[in-house]
Amino acid sequence: MANRTDPAAKSIRGTNPQNLVEKIVRSKIYQNTYWKEQCFGLTAETLVDKAMELDHIGGTFGGNRKPTPFMCLVMKMLQIQPEKDIVVEFIKNDDYKYVRVLGAFYLRLTGTDTDVYRYLEPLYNDYRKLRQKLPEGKFVLTHVDDFIDELLTKDYSCDIALPRIKKRWTLESLGALEPRKSVLEDDFEEEEEKEENDQDGLEDGALEKDYYRGRSPVRERDRDRRRDSHRHRDRDYDRDRDYERDRDYDRERGRGRERDRERERDRERDRDRHRLREEKEYGRDRDRDREREGRERERRDRDRGRRRSHSRSRSRSRDRKRHARSISPRRHEADDVGVREEPKKKEKKEKKDDGTDHPDPEIAEANRLRAALGLKPLR
Repeated sequence: MANRTDPAAKSIRGTNPQNLVEKIVRSKIYQNTYWKEQCFGLTAETLVDKAMELDHIGGTFGGNRKPTPFMCLVMKMLQIQPEKDIVVEFIKNDDYKYVRVLGAFYLRLTGTDTDVYRYLEPLYNDYRKLRQKLPEGKFVLTHVDDFIDELLTKDYSCDIALPRIKKRWTLESLGALEPRKSVLEDDFEEEEEKEENDQDGLEDGALEKDYYRGRSPVRERDRDRRRDSHRHRDRDYDRDRDYERDRDYDRERGRGRERDRERERDRERDRDRHRLREEKEYGRDRDRDREREGRERERRDRDRGRRRSHSRSRSRSRDRKRHARSISPRRHEADDVGVREEPKKKEKKEKKDDGTDHPDPEIAEANRLRAALGLKPLR
C-alpha cells in the first residue's frame, strides 16, 4: 500500500508516474530505510519540511547502489503527484536551494517542453553551490546553474533517464516559445547605445567642422568602414547562429546514435545475464535430479535388502515347519500306540481285579458270580 501511486494521479507520458524511474532504482528506493521511516504518509504540504532538511543531491551510491534522500523525495513526489502551482512555488523558492532543485528535477520529469524551458531557464542566474554525491560515495561541489544545464542538455541525471524534450530553436520556430533573453542582454544594449551616441556625437562635430572647413575624405572613409564592419558583424552573427543550430542538430543526431548503441549494448548484456542465469538454473536442476536419483537408488537398495532378508526368514520358517511336520507323524504314532496299550493294561488290571481270570476255573466262575453280586473276588 505504501508504494502505490495515488489513485487520483494522472498518467504521465502514457504510463504510471513511478515508472519514470527504472525498476532497479525503484526497488532500491522501496527497500531503503529513509523511504520507510521518513517518507511514509507524506503529503504535498509535509513534503516541504523534508525537502528543507536536504543537504546534498545525487542518485545512488555505494556497492549496493543505495539511494540518496533526494531520490526518495523525488519518488514520493511522483507517487503523490502534487499540483503544478506547488511545484512552481518550489522552483521560485530563493531561501532553500535544495527545495528549488527538487522542484526543478520533478518538473523536468513530468512537465511539458514549454514549461521546462519557461521555468528552468531563469535558474541559469542562480550561482549558489550544491553538494553532489557521486556513485563512489564521495561528495563534489557543483552549482545550481550547472545542474539546470545538465537537466536541459543531458539524457541522464542522478541515475535516471530523463524524458526527451524538443530543442529550444525548434519550439521557437513553431512559435511555442519566445526567443530567450539573457540577463546580460540589457547591459549589452546599453553599451551599444553608448557607442552609437558617441559615434553620433563625433559625426555631428565632424559635420560642423565640415560646414566651415569642408568634409574630410579620411573621416568619410572611416565612417564607411565602421558601417561595413557593423554589417559584417551582423552577417557573422547570423552565420554563427546557423552554424550553432547545425552543430546542435548534428550533436543531437550523434547522441541519438550513441543512445541506440548503448541500448543495443544493454540488450546484449541482458541476453548474456539471462543466458548465464539459465545455465546456472540448468546446473542446479541437474544437480537436484542427480541427488534425487541417488536417493531413489539408495531407497531401492534398502527395499531390495529388506525383501531379501524377509525372503530368507520366510524360507527358514518354511524349513522349520517342514522339519517339524516330518517329525510329528512318528510322535503321533508313538502316542497312539501308547494310548492303545494303556486300555489293554487297564483291562488286564481290571480282569485281575475281578478274579475272573483266575487259573482255576471254579474260582473264576465263583468270582464272576461274586462280581455280579457285588462281592469281593476269591484269591
